[in-house]
Amino acid sequence: MEGNARFVVTALLFAAVAFLNLRCVQTSLYNNRYNGDQVIRLVPKTEEEVDALKNIIEQVKVDLWQPSSIPSVKLGVVADIHVPRSTSQQFFWSLLQTGIEFKTLVSDLQRLIDMQSGARPRLRRSNPLYSYEVYHSLEEIQSWMQQMNQSYSHLLYLFSIGKSYEGRPLFVLQLGKRSHSFKKAVWIDCGIHAREWIGPAFCQWFVKEAVQTYRNDSTMRRLLKQLYFYIMPVFNVDGYHYSWTTDRFWRKTRSNSTNFNCHGVDANRNWKVKWCGEGASLHPCADTYCGPVPESEPEVKAVATFLRKHKKQIKAYISFHAYSQMLLYPYAYKDAFIPNYKCVESVAFSAVNALYSAYGVKYKYGPASSTLYVTSGSSMDWAYKHGIPYAFAFELRDTGYYGFLLPESLIKPTCIETTLAVKNITNHILKKCPLR
Repeated sequence: MEGNARFVVTALLFAAVAFLNLRCVQTSLYNNRYNGDQVIRLVPKTEEEVDALKNIIEQVKVDLWQPSSIPSVKLGVVADIHVPRSTSQQFFWSLLQTGIEFKTLVSDLQRLIDMQSGARPRLRRSNPLYSYEVYHSLEEIQSWMQQMNQSYSHLLYLFSIGKSYEGRPLFVLQLGKRSHSFKKAVWIDCGIHAREWIGPAFCQWFVKEAVQTYRNDSTMRRLLKQLYFYIMPVFNVDGYHYSWTTDRFWRKTRSNSTNFNCHGVDANRNWKVKWCGEGASLHPCADTYCGPVPESEPEVKAVATFLRKHKKQIKAYISFHAYSQMLLYPYAYKDAFIPNYKCVESVAFSAVNALYSAYGVKYKYGPASSTLYVTSGSSMDWAYKHGIPYAFAFELRDTGYYGFLLPESLIKPTCIETTLAVKNITNHILKKCPLR
């Protein structure tokens, strides 16, 4: 009996140590920097509340998740705000003074990060089987690209279009059956904004799905025979790497060319189309900083150069973001209809219906300026202005409950439904949709 008791005590001791070790691993993520941080949601009900909220955000250091900039805070528009513990007392006191109502989406951001990530990201490299249902680091994704290029050489061709600010290669996968004749093409990029991890997860899923279903899926086989897909799984490689190692909610690139000691430019405000207008900022420390000049970021310049070079071939541009569950098309910089509105609107309607057919998830669709908010210098508007008739931006799951921390359990359904939408859009590329 005494031996059994000793065994139980020892077992409990080992279990306690294991639990404490796990907690140490978990809470060490990002050096516990988000401990006590909150995410709240509010909707300004009057113009007075709009003005008061803008003033509070300008005075108190918080992280605006939705919308992405202070000028985009509008009457009746949902605002999701990440409130650091260090400024929470001042922020909530200011809200209380104005009487603006809010609800808490996340009461402890660090806890949510630990629950979703745990120790697994640090252990995945030892797993010989690549999982498409977990988030991967930049190193893992680039290694995967190399392996896929070798394993499916009849359908994939890996190449680099340049280097990032910090010297990382900007890899692109050409997906499609090789042909010596002219083929139309679709450009797809993910991860322009570093913290939106579901984007790169989708890009990997789509490539996997294409090569693995090529023989059995007649639609996919036809698309890969008639078209090329140029797929860039991680556009903002420096920022994405930084979001894994240092700041989970980093958005911008990592360039440093100012006297403000602030890093990065918003890579989706750095394009030469109404550059640095509404929805962008001239301040280097802002999350929507447009940069010193258009295409100042080597990542943006490399993609723009590639798209210009293949202008006659590329008929669709699709960029993946998060979150909001929307399918957007131009214009983003002004509230106006594009010349081929009817054609593009029809494609968007068809695509969101295809997406809905998988799990009943609803997406809004429409011009970005009126469906989301006005932004200038975006990649989607630039692509359209440079002759690509179909230009879309997806805002993937969810609508804010998890925000940028979409659980890994939702990667698979998100990617399955989005693949249906992309295949639906791509089917229309083979039909004519003139710009004017």
